[in-house]
Amino acid sequence: MSKGLAGCLIVVAVVLVVLLALGGMLLGNYNRIVTENEAIDASWAQVENVLQRRGDLIPNLVETVKGYAAHEKEIFENVAEARSRLAGAAGPREAAAANAGLTSALGRLLAIAENYPLLRANENFVRLQDELAGSENRIAVERRRYNEAVRAYNTRIKRFPGSLVAGFFRFGEREYFEAEEAAKEVPKVKF
Repeated sequence: MSKGLAGCLIVVAVVLVVLLALGGMLLGNYNRIVTENEAIDASWAQVENVLQRRGDLIPNLVETVKGYAAHEKEIFENVAEARSRLAGAAGPREAAAANAGLTSALGRLLAIAENYPLLRANENFVRLQDELAGSENRIAVERRRYNEAVRAYNTRIKRFPGSLVAGFFRFGEREYFEAEEAAKEVPKVKF
């Protein structure tokens, strides 16, 4: 074998090794992006699950309060309307807005309960209020987990070489589940 042919084979071997390493790196990045994208979908499904749990508790809470505060019709309508908006939300941004409205309406509903001492002592009301508080905590935890999954994914698709893979396979940035500005205000209740 001549020195020229041996040198050519070495160059070809080095090029093949480099191409294999580059291909492995890109494939690894693609797989990580797909995995993180799926983790976001799973996290969002869990957010929807806990939102649904809260939504399922609300009619029971409303019915319990209605028995004591029948004249507070507007509050009950607001809660029902906010609940249906949340159920029909098409993504994190809409869900965050609907969640803020529901949280505000529930705050007004619970403030009404403060004016009815017998209601506050009612075992069903206390249990429902505890369940609702538990649901609110679950929502916060799942929203945090969802946002962490979005952050990891968005970081991966923006950093090199993930940005190359994401651009080539058209992986786009995902949106966070953020609270609306109105949700940061304490609900005002007037009697």
